[in-house]
Amino acid sequence: MIEILLVDDESYVTESIKATIPWDDLGIAKVYQADSAEAALAVLSEQSIDIVVSDIRMPETDGLQLIERIQQDWPHIRCMVLTGYSDFQYAKKALQLQAFDYILKPVNDEEFILSLSNAIESLKDEWEAAEKVHQLMYAIKSDSGVLKASLMHDLVLGRTWSHRTVADKLAQYEIPLQVGEPAVLLLVQLGRQFAHYDHHSMALMEYAVGNIAEETLAEAFHVWGCKAPHDCLVLAAALKTSYREGIELLPDFEKRRQAKLHGLAENFRTQVSSYLKGDITLVITDWFPFPDGIAQAYRAGLGSFMMSGGESGGILYLDDVRSQPVSPVQSMESLYKPPTLIHLLESKQWDAARNKLDEVFADLEGTSYSREHLYEVYLLMTNAFMYMVHKQGQFAYQVDQSGFDLVHDQGMILSLDKLRSWALRMLDKLRTELSASDQYTRSYIIHQVQELVSRDLGQDTSVKTIADKVFLHPVYLSKIYKAETGESLGDYIIRMRMERALYLLKKTNKKIYEITAELGYQNPQYFSKMFKKHYGLNPNEFRDQ
Repeated sequence: MIEILLVDDESYVTESIKATIPWDDLGIAKVYQADSAEAALAVLSEQSIDIVVSDIRMPETDGLQLIERIQQDWPHIRCMVLTGYSDFQYAKKALQLQAFDYILKPVNDEEFILSLSNAIESLKDEWEAAEKVHQLMYAIKSDSGVLKASLMHDLVLGRTWSHRTVADKLAQYEIPLQVGEPAVLLLVQLGRQFAHYDHHSMALMEYAVGNIAEETLAEAFHVWGCKAPHDCLVLAAALKTSYREGIELLPDFEKRRQAKLHGLAENFRTQVSSYLKGDITLVITDWFPFPDGIAQAYRAGLGSFMMSGGESGGILYLDDVRSQPVSPVQSMESLYKPPTLIHLLESKQWDAARNKLDEVFADLEGTSYSREHLYEVYLLMTNAFMYMVHKQGQFAYQVDQSGFDLVHDQGMILSLDKLRSWALRMLDKLRTELSASDQYTRSYIIHQVQELVSRDLGQDTSVKTIADKVFLHPVYLSKIYKAETGESLGDYIIRMRMERALYLLKKTNKKIYEITAELGYQNPQYFSKMFKKHYGLNPNEFRDQ
């Protein structure tokens, strides 16, 4: 309920107003009176006043000074002034001080009630807006774990964002890592002692392990961790500024950094063993610039888990477990070549996705592939499948638990036939699951637009030309595309061009001006500017790195 304070040095004025206005009908619970600004300030200090109605002309401290003080100390209060015709200039001054309204003396009850009702509605609107903000902040806080995990999944699965976007998300989710700083990944696999737990109990164990990791490493590292997409925990760690500044100028900085990490990692394993009565295996990756190197580090860490034979216990460093640097082989190019598998699944081009898989396995059959090659194919396909599953708000085990977990069938990466069978089966399951929910995802128009864009990224591809091909007005098409996907159609076309440019720069020897023309840009300088805005480097710098 609302409380109001009436202020006038002539007490009969406030007495008359208090006696004649139907306060209950207006929703006002209490009416206070004061005969001076000093008395009004005393009431304001003791009561929860929402509205002040004050005369302008009063001895010592006048109404304008009172309003100014109220706006300074109680900015939420609505102020209204009482004024005579001869004091109209004072009323104008009151409005400049953010007074809500002025009322002429002698007070007309109907005019007073109308003005007061408007002030009450203004208060209620403000309270309602504040409540919505409060509810939104509460929802964000409640969902912060989900949002943080989703961001981590996107990054380790290879989704590309600008540094500014990542920095904004880190700040919004209160994640203590900074863009551009050196970071390291710790992949954590729970030992056999935890194997008998059901899904809910295992989730609690993983939560406990994550908390122990953050508390143990906090001595020298900022840590951000969550459940990884591939049945393990992943922790991204970066040195705290205070600790880094103490050792970064020393000649053996890297050695000290690694020794500190190793010591805390050993303590982490000891704490888990002591409190949770089980062992863990840690894989610690090389240091990389965050977030640019996180996807590659994650894939390398997963590979080390598998190549170590899945033995429980111990700390593995990538430098210790790999015999030679991992490099992509020629037979894999069909999987990396745009349109990527993720793009084909995202736009629901199911036949094209099946053709992509057939092409990849045909390439593998024509080469002397190894277990590592099959594992890389498995990881890349799993990344694509999991991205789509999570985008639909589901967990991977809801679609196919055994297919996403090599613990169930490690033979999948030992047999090309098994891997092909699994990949095609997963594609069919996704097609069935996602096609059944098309009414909740993208419309047929969005699917058609994405097919047109993926087919041609040349000079003629624009919002207008796409709109003409689907027989819609460009403004209307842009509106429904944004509503359905959260991304403007223009931004989507640019993103597809930039991904194609990335591939051409990596995989071909084409000149920059040739790539510029192929992607439909007339000016190489403009293309270079767009590329740098998207990836942080111009095309020449990217190719030379």
